[in-house]
This record gives sequence, C-alpha cells and structure tokens, in this order.
Amino acid sequence: MTDDFDVGEFDPDIAENWGNGTENDSASKNFKVRVRKYELCPESMREYIPCLDNVEAINRLKLTKKGERFERHCPEKGKQRNCLVRPPKGYRQPIPWPRSRDEVWYSNVPHTRLVEDKGGQNWISKEKDKFKFPGGGTQFIHGADKYLDQISQMVPDITFGHHTRMILDVGCGVASFGAYLLSRNVMTMSIAPKDVHENQIQFALERGVPAMVAAFATHRLLFPSQAFELIHCSRCRINWTRDDGILLLEVNRMLRAGGYFAWAAQPVYKHEQVLEEQWEEMLNLTTHLCWELVKKEGYIAIWKKPLNNSCYLSRDPGAIPPLCDPDDDPDNVWYVDLKACISRLPENGYGANVSTWPSRLYTPPDRLQSIQYESYIARKELLKAENKFWSETIAGYVRAWHWKKFRLRNVMDMKAGFGGFAAALIDQGLDCWVLNVVPVSGSNTLPVLYDRGLLGVMHDWCEPFDTYPRTYDLLHAAGLFSVERKRCNMSTIMLEMDRILRPGGRVYIRDSLDVMDELLQIARAMGWQATLRDTSEGPHASYRILTCDKRLLNH
Repeated sequence: MTDDFDVGEFDPDIAENWGNGTENDSASKNFKVRVRKYELCPESMREYIPCLDNVEAINRLKLTKKGERFERHCPEKGKQRNCLVRPPKGYRQPIPWPRSRDEVWYSNVPHTRLVEDKGGQNWISKEKDKFKFPGGGTQFIHGADKYLDQISQMVPDITFGHHTRMILDVGCGVASFGAYLLSRNVMTMSIAPKDVHENQIQFALERGVPAMVAAFATHRLLFPSQAFELIHCSRCRINWTRDDGILLLEVNRMLRAGGYFAWAAQPVYKHEQVLEEQWEEMLNLTTHLCWELVKKEGYIAIWKKPLNNSCYLSRDPGAIPPLCDPDDDPDNVWYVDLKACISRLPENGYGANVSTWPSRLYTPPDRLQSIQYESYIARKELLKAENKFWSETIAGYVRAWHWKKFRLRNVMDMKAGFGGFAAALIDQGLDCWVLNVVPVSGSNTLPVLYDRGLLGVMHDWCEPFDTYPRTYDLLHAAGLFSVERKRCNMSTIMLEMDRILRPGGRVYIRDSLDVMDELLQIARAMGWQATLRDTSEGPHASYRILTCDKRLLNH
C-alpha cells in the first residue's frame, strides 16, 4: 500500500523566517488593530502542555503522594506563553482514519519510551518510519476485539453501541480499547496522566481516538454526574480503596444509574496474600457503595451501580462512606475537590432512563429540565431550534466549502451548547468525533450532552486546555469570543487554538462583527490563512464567519 495521500510537510522556510517583527494592519479603515507577528517557541516546547508542564509550580508543591503533580498548575498572569509551538522536524500530515487506528508517522510523535517499556505487551511497535498498533494491551492477550467480546458475553446487558454508548477508559495506554469500540458505535473517552509514559495520550490522538490528559488525584474529573454507562480500568495502577475509597467514589459520581464498572487487574485473579487482601478491600468498598458484583471471570470483575438511592438510604446510620450533602452539585466539576461521599441520584430518576443509541441523539433527555438556563423559551424548543440551525448550517458548509473533502477526524466545538454542531456532523456522515467543550462562563449543559450520546468536558478558555499540541483537525467556535473577551484576552485563546491545532488544520469562528477585526489580525499574526465571510443571512447580518487554515505547504 502506498502512502501517496501525504500532501506535504510544514515548510521549514516558514519556521526559519518567521517572526521578523512586521505588523499586520487591520483591513478595516475605521478600526485600528496592530498585532505583531508571533515568534516561534523554543524547540524544547514542541510537546508543551502549559498547565501540566509548569515545572516551577510543581516543584513548589508541598504534597505529591496523591498525584497532585499530575493535576493542573497553570502559568500565572504575565508568565503565559506568547509564542507559537512548532512541530517536530519532519512533521507530516497525519495518516487518515481508519488507517491511523493501526499506524501513525514516527516523525509526528518521535518518542520511543513507550515502545521500549511496553514492546512485549503488544501495545505498540516501531517499523521503519511508522509506529504500529496491533490492538493489544497488558490484559488484552488475544487483542482488544476479543477482550470486548468477552465483556459482552460476561454481561449481555452491556450491549455495546445500543444501551452502552458512553465509556470512560481509565489509564488507557495508547487507547486501543476505545479505538476498537468505535466500530461498535461506542464513544470512549480515554484518559491517562502525563506520567513516565507521558506520550500515551498523544499517540491516542494521533491515531484519531478520543482522549485527553487527566488524573485521578485530588480534584473531580471534568465530566458530569451519570456521564458513562461503563467505566473501565485495565491495570490502570490506581489504588481505588485509598482514603476511604475517595477515587472509586469519583467513579461512582460519573457512572450512570445502573451502569457498570469493569476492573481487569491482578487482585481479581492472582492468589498471592497481598493481592487477595486488596481484592477483599475492593469487595468491602463496593458493597458499601451498594454495587452488585455481577460477574467475575478470568482476570475481569464487573460491578453494577444501583438505579436509585434506596440501598444507600437503607444502610445503618453513620455508614461509611456517607451520602453527600443534599446541596452538593455532582455536576459542578471545575477545580472542585474530590469528596469522600456517595453522590445522590436524582429522586425523580433523571439520568437513569436515557434512550438507546442512536435514538437518544434526538430525544430530549429528562436532565434538560434541570439545566439552569437563562431563557424564556421552553428548553425542549431550544434544543430543537439548535439542532435545526446546525443541521442546516453544516449542510451548507458541506455544500459550499466541501467539508466532505476535508480530512476531519479530531474535532473540537469550543462552545458546544446542547451539542447541535456535533449532532449535525453525525447526520452528515462525516467520519469524525467531536469533543464538546462547555465553557464555565455559561450554562452547564454537560449532562444533556452525555444523555444525547456525545462527549463533553468543562473548561475555562481563559486557561490552556489539557491536550498535547497538534491534536485537532478542526476547531469550531460559535459565539465564544464575544462572551469571553469580557473575561480574558482574545489573543490568549487564539494562541491556545494554534497550539492544539494540527498543521493543515482548520478553524471556523462564527461571531459578532465587533470582534472579527481583531480576530482576523491575530490569526494573520500567527501565520494562519484567514478569510472573513458573510453568513447565509447576507452582508448586513450582525454575524460573520472567520475561516482559517493553519498552513501545511506542498513540497
């Protein structure tokens, strides 16, 4: 098979001659914006994740035994990066999906530590100018597909792609578990900390698999309550029973009522005293959580979470762990400390009764009613209106701008609302996945996204995002900048977009006229090819679309 799809590399001449101090003048005569060309960052920053690579802050930590060093420690104001993160030498346009599931260019992720450490476990190998992913894992002795079949046979009710649509894979390695679930209509968020095998998430994203850097440590993960039908941990090296089970209680918070926790680890199957003691501790903790051990077979144990609070309420007074306070919001996740308590399920059953996939994508979920939303229109009407708007808009993009010819795989919607943009991409049959970002400055719609069967995460765009450079093909921002400019500098957000965008990637910004002039100049100062376009409403509308390409030049 030839590699004739490779259309070019990041032109080194641009890198050599970049940042010569020239300025961009605004195209508008009425609005003076001058933005100096941004310089390139040092080569040492080519894998830079600002909030996870803040060495000064990490070195100042007094406590690290709970994994604090793997959490967010963002640069202080005045110390933020003000340069463009450059790609590694020899960077090439990524191999397109679905081939990228099995192979990626070595030059794009030039790190061999994982191959050296895990080569014998069938995770990853290096052959000539590529890394290969045979679909194995520490516990996937016969490959990920056979492992998934085993889980399906153990608990037939899991029904991947039907009842089980949303999965969290903890300590995911190179994300083969999630990669092989994609063909079963399952969306898996693969997470791992930036530890000694720091590039595993980068490999996952280069393959085109949903993933982000995250750690079970001292803060809640950035997902809502009842997000996942299944949470999976295969040798994820997490001590679930430490500190009164606080980490498993976080799993419990994110697990949907009636959802499953699958644990593949040595205490499940090895008969050594220390491991047997760990198994007993796990059994004790899960019993206190009212989880039912549904099946234990080979090296996998699967538990089921209860459908309601009745078991919790029937426990003896003073039972450990206690129920969380009634005023605790289990969907509040931005810099929220972990709590050693059981998150209550809604008494009205919200979240427990989502439709099966794919009908759930367009079925307004119960939890839509619990979203705090500033609107006089009924929420169901808002959801339908958003779906209709993006369905028509994306159909227009596909026709006018030939989106089906783009190599879209990893997509981010930076202000996702109810997920209408992501749903429209699914309707159009575009073979991509979308990470829907819910900004902290607006309503928390995360529960609705997950109930619809879409991936989402909370974030504050005044801070950097926890992913590697060059990990998204398309960034979409509708109505983001006109809101966030009141809170943070627009150039800070744009520089972060450049960091996480692949060379050759695209940006679509739809926003009000009053922010477009400045955004256009920042885009050009970063070297993007930027064009300001009218929306379908015509030249007199109050909105415009800024379309940008991050340059990837032909040979």
